[in-house]
Parts: sequence; structure tokens; C-alpha cells
Amino acid sequence: MTNPKARKARENYLQGYNCAQAMMLAFAPDFGLGDEEALKVASPFGGGMGGQREVCGTVSCMCIICGHKYGYTRPKDAEAKAKLFARVQELTNKFKKETGTILCRQLLGIEPLPCQTREDGTPYKKMQCADIVHFAAKIMEDYLTENK
Repeated sequence: MTNPKARKARENYLQGYNCAQAMMLAFAPDFGLGDEEALKVASPFGGGMGGQREVCGTVSCMCIICGHKYGYTRPKDAEAKAKLFARVQELTNKFKKETGTILCRQLLGIEPLPCQTREDGTPYKKMQCADIVHFAAKIMEDYLTENK
């Protein structure tokens, strides 16, 4: 059975929200964010940073969600910073393990992946945005469940 937030994120995307907005909107209630605030915060990350096809908006959204849940506020809190960065790296590595990249243009096949196959020789999937949104939201949902 699919994760409810992942399913909601896909539905949001199919309604016309950009990838980051679709995902953020699915998680916003968990952090006390209203829809409007969630949509505004995530809006510039769609299309790989404002349509530039750089870091996928869903990956950026994972970072935003991590900040809401696990972020630090004291500039000299090196331990909290290290823990947050480790979480972000764990999440992005899970994403990259399946997709081969965190770059929008590579996920969509706009430019070739630097490595077309995994170490075991199986090809990476070329994913479309609705699938990417669902996949990233599932990673995030699972992570939040495991790391309460």
C-alpha cells in the first residue's frame, strides 16, 4: 500500500502544483504550516530551482522538511548542524541510490546521466515528475516515521 503523504503529493502535482509545492503541501500540516505558507516557501524550488533544471525540487523540499523537523537555530551549534547535514545526506543518498542523480535535467533525461547503469549493470530509471514527487515523498514519509 502506498504511503498517504506520497499519494497526496502525487495528487497535488497532478493538480498543477510544482514538484516542491506538491510535496511540501502534503507535509505542511505536520509542521503547523498553512497551505499558503507551504506553497510560497516551496514555490521557487520547482523545476530544479526556478526552472533551471538543477537540484530536483523534491530534493530541495526534503531539505526544507528536515529544517522544520530537525533544524538548528544557534549558529555555533556544531553538533546540531552536523546531525542535520547527516540527515540531509542520508535522504539524498536514498534518492540517488534509486535514481542515480538529484539533478532535475538528468532525472528527466534532458541530459545523459554521467553513469547510465548501477554498479550491478542495471539501468537507472528515467522518471517523470509525478513519479519523482511520489518517490521523494515516500522516502521522506518513511524517514519521518522511522526518526520520530
